[in-house]
Parts: sequence; structure tokens; C-alpha cells
Amino acid sequence: MSDRLTAVPDGVRDDVERLKREVAALHAELPRNNLVVWTAGNVSARVPGADLLVIKPSGVSYDDITPEAMVVCDLDGNLIEGDRKPSSDTAAHAYVYRHMPEVGGVVHTHSDYATAWAARREPIPCVLTMIADEFGGDIPVGPFALIGDDSIGRGIVETLRNSRSRAVLMANHGPFTIGSDARDAVKAAVMVEDVARTVHLARQLGQPVPMHQDDIDRLYDRYQNVYGQ
Repeated sequence: MSDRLTAVPDGVRDDVERLKREVAALHAELPRNNLVVWTAGNVSARVPGADLLVIKPSGVSYDDITPEAMVVCDLDGNLIEGDRKPSSDTAAHAYVYRHMPEVGGVVHTHSDYATAWAARREPIPCVLTMIADEFGGDIPVGPFALIGDDSIGRGIVETLRNSRSRAVLMANHGPFTIGSDARDAVKAAVMVEDVARTVHLARQLGQPVPMHQDDIDRLYDRYQNVYGQ
């Protein structure tokens, strides 16, 4: 344990402890918003000023997630600090952080409606102002990839690198979301499930009407640059 501790630079120790608290608290938002079951799903945060991330350990009940349970890994997915094995999705998160420096948080869930779209390998069309606001267009589908290495991370980056969307539906798997920080990525996870459900319901009534690209662009610009405080 002492050897691992020395791998966290003294200059980022306060940030690491802060992020352990934040990431632990944000995990509670996943079951609260019905985005996960059992121990599935995970939230991670990039440590500012260091090639490190904070993430939940693998297979731990949400009732048992505490700041002390969080693990710290480097951006190759290697365990740096903690007594438990990191999440099985750590390699994917780490790959995103290595290749998308603007990303400060990553979330993965198996939320019902978004995962159903992923099972169909079908993008969620931009037929709601909320989708335009939050995701800037259709929510794309990423390639099928097996768990265990950085293949999922590569698919996330390939899909989102040239997209305004902060969510990707990994084929036959489920949604991954990114954000400027972990809280931002959790918000995107909540929003992608909400719009996935609404568009599904709309399809039960008929074919949803696509929005014009100019309107999508204006809505996205306003929401990202004007809305809120």
C-alpha cells in the first residue's frame, strides 16, 4: 500500500481526496435516476494536473460505495492507489482521457431505454429540443467491442471525436457519456436516458418529425453558451 501512495504526487493529493468524495457521491445519482441495477455502471473523474483518474472498484454494491472505497488509476488503467480491483470499464475510461484531453468525467450505465437503442444499433434521432440542447444532434451508435481492454474506449473516441454529442450508444452494450467533469457526465447520462424513453414513446404514436439543422444549431449554441448561470 505504501508503494502505491507514493505514486500520487503530493501536489494533487488534495484534488484526489476531493474527487474521491465527489465520485462516490455521484454514484448515488445512478440508482436514484434508475440508470443501473445491482453493481453495474460506473463514474470516473480525471485528476487535474496529473495522468490519473478516480473510479469505483469492480463489483461493489452502490450501498457500499464510499470515498474510501474509490480507487486511483493511471491513464493506462493501472491501479495506483486503493485496496480493490478497479472497475472492469477502467481501460475504456482511461483511453478516453488519454485521447480526449477536454474530457474530465466519464460515465457508463445500462439504463433501460438507452440500452434498448444500443441493442438495435440505432442512433437516437434529434427530434426534441432537449436533444438539440444537450447533444447537438443525433445521439450516435458506437461499434461493438468486447470488455476487458481498451477496445470500448477506442470506439467511444472514434465516435465522439468529431461529434457534438456527449453520449454514445455502444452497440449491444449501452450508453457512455463524457463531460467537462464527472458531474457533467452524470447529467448527460440522466439526459440520454430521458430522451431515449421519450423518443421511444413518440414512436409508439407514429414517426417523430426531424428538426431542421439550422434550428438544432441555434438551440445548441444557446443552451451551451447562454442558458443558465
